[in-house]
Amino acid sequence: MREWMTEFRAFLTTSYPPPVEADGAPDALRAAVCDNLQLYMEKYEEEFRAYLKEFVEAVWGLLMAPTVSLSRGQLAVTAIRFLTTVAESVHHALFGTPDAMKQICDSVVVPNLRLRDEDEELFEGNWVEYVRRDAEGSDTDTLRRAACRLLRGLAANYREQVAVLVSAQVQQMLAAYAADRANNWKEKDAAIYLVIALMQKPGATGGGTPVVDMESFFASVIVPELQAPDWESEPMLKATVLRFLKEFKDQIPKATALALLPSVTRFLTHESNVVHSYAAIFIENLLIIKDVVQVPGVNVVTRASRYVATDINSFAPQIIQSLSKALGYPDSYENPYLMKCLMRVLGIATIAGQVVHEITARLVGILMEVCNNPKNPDFNHYLFEALAAVIGKAGEQDPALVPLFEASLFPVLQRILVEDISEFWPYSFQIFAQLVNLSRPPLSQNYMQLFGVLLSNATWDRPPCVPALVRLLRAFLRKIPNELNQEGRLPNILVIFRSLVSRSSTEDSAFYMLNTLVENVGLDIINPHISEIWSALFTRLQTRQAVKFVNSLVVVMSLVSVKYGPGVLVSSVDTIQPNLFTTILQRFWIPNLKLIKGSLEIKLTAVASTKLLCESAVLLDAAAAQTWGKLLDSIVTLLSRTEQDGVQQEQNDGADAVDNQKTSGYSVSFVRLQYAGKSEDDLLKDINDPKQFLVTSLASLSAQSPGRFGPVIEQHVDPANKSALLQLCAAYNANINGVVLRNAWLPEFFCQRMMSLLVSCVHEAGSWFVHV
Repeated sequence: MREWMTEFRAFLTTSYPPPVEADGAPDALRAAVCDNLQLYMEKYEEEFRAYLKEFVEAVWGLLMAPTVSLSRGQLAVTAIRFLTTVAESVHHALFGTPDAMKQICDSVVVPNLRLRDEDEELFEGNWVEYVRRDAEGSDTDTLRRAACRLLRGLAANYREQVAVLVSAQVQQMLAAYAADRANNWKEKDAAIYLVIALMQKPGATGGGTPVVDMESFFASVIVPELQAPDWESEPMLKATVLRFLKEFKDQIPKATALALLPSVTRFLTHESNVVHSYAAIFIENLLIIKDVVQVPGVNVVTRASRYVATDINSFAPQIIQSLSKALGYPDSYENPYLMKCLMRVLGIATIAGQVVHEITARLVGILMEVCNNPKNPDFNHYLFEALAAVIGKAGEQDPALVPLFEASLFPVLQRILVEDISEFWPYSFQIFAQLVNLSRPPLSQNYMQLFGVLLSNATWDRPPCVPALVRLLRAFLRKIPNELNQEGRLPNILVIFRSLVSRSSTEDSAFYMLNTLVENVGLDIINPHISEIWSALFTRLQTRQAVKFVNSLVVVMSLVSVKYGPGVLVSSVDTIQPNLFTTILQRFWIPNLKLIKGSLEIKLTAVASTKLLCESAVLLDAAAAQTWGKLLDSIVTLLSRTEQDGVQQEQNDGADAVDNQKTSGYSVSFVRLQYAGKSEDDLLKDINDPKQFLVTSLASLSAQSPGRFGPVIEQHVDPANKSALLQLCAAYNANINGVVLRNAWLPEFFCQRMMSLLVSCVHEAGSWFVHV
């Protein structure tokens, strides 16, 4: 190791003749050495510590040296990255002296935070790369980002000392700007970046002395730039101001943010692509902020959007108009930041009919253009999301707008299908599904022709399109279920179903389709084919017993039980093979019931299982006592899960769903349109609480056969589940005849209730009760 370190140090400290330095090779070698040093710090810190001080001095010396080659920028990034790693380690004392920190701030951080000529060239000549590096934090480090990380690394251990140095530097820069605004705007730009560097993430670098008074800094430095009459001047400074807003969006009071929104909106039409992109990023980021709130009446917290329709409705028309104008700039064509912002506003705001007409026409026009060359997958995704947002929001509020959407969108969607623009097929089918959902039967001839195409086997030959096709099919099933027995439509659907369920990659879509079929089609239509459905599922079950598949099977069987009755479920399954239902129940339903996830699925399967317990002749037969008890045990396990699961799921669902969608470059893939989604159907809207349904159903059943089910519960229900069941009975004032507390855990709930009862009795009976 000493041999290697000796050579590394020589590479860092050796000076070469100017022509050699100008070639860039020495700096490339030094940068490679700095990368290696950082790896030693990360992987072999103990072995490397003996050499650390000398290498810190050597790397520091490189940063102090004058620029001599074009590769110096990359060398500076790698050198600063190494020093940052040291500053964040247990060896941070190497930078702990006042002189060292001042030298780092004055000679390393501040110079590299100032804009360079290369930054200005990138800002003007390649706005996409500038935004990617500056705002998104690309894989390629910039000098600015590297300097910011070094500053935060120092502040992690020396917060107050760094704050004093930075505060003085900020004041000095702002004073220089005030003395000569025209020529010193870069000083103000660097001052804002210094503040962003140390306060980018509240709490990330600890508490202690703030760098500046944020309220005063915001009011005196940021707001004037936003409200300045010459808002088109110094575009790089304006971009940094908007970047500041984006970083501190959570900390800006709601009233302040709304008051500034008109000022920010005008930047959407700024001629600089970076500036109007940053304005769009801020507005879009603002609208997705969620705050933790307490749910009234229960001890549960959730996350709710800070900004809702009533907050932005008055600003929405101007924002939409400005975004539409900016999207027409030649250099800003297919700007994903503008389209994402437009998507977000359309998804939240309530907009008037004229604005709906104008923005729909604009979006359709853009879609017609990108159909010629769909090269930007992110922009294309947000474009379809924006279309879905305006269709869904406006169409639900004013059904009279649906014909407008159909007239505008059918030509371009048909073009996508006819010209086989494969990248857009999954999106197009989702938009078609949204339009079908908004339409009122009888459906037009255009829709019925589309339905015919949908039922063609060839349409389903593209796996990426399958989830979107299922969405479209579900929409048709909801609107025209009674027309399935015409023209051989239902047999065609079942052929598609069998094909989908036979492959693991599409089985989810198969169950999705089948569930909708059961939910919307009457027994008279499906009954001739129900044996065919069970045969396909049970044949697949023989080779596919994964939890996911079995859970889906339990859900669809529960749907049949709830929709058509437990008797129909049992008899239709037993038609395949005598007593097959009992076998499925014992081997798959009961073991997997406790593994069901999803609030609607849990409710559905719990209610269906309860109906089997209380209504099915097969389960009520005395010979099925053990199966009856095991099913009840599984139901109680399902319903006794801690609320934490539900809270966690709610938090996950609260995440921004659109941002979680991933495009896959130029390949054809299914990406779900969040704004085109439709809430899942709940066949059990009249049953609010499956726990109450369970105990009241059991109480009614036990009243019909006093003393029969108590021993079964005693023998076949787990003690913990038996106690949970008794607790539910007490909570809902139900009584299961013959069930006692013997051998069961006595919950705290019962202890409290019993103590209250005893106290009441003492008050009522006085000394006699005490004597007894």
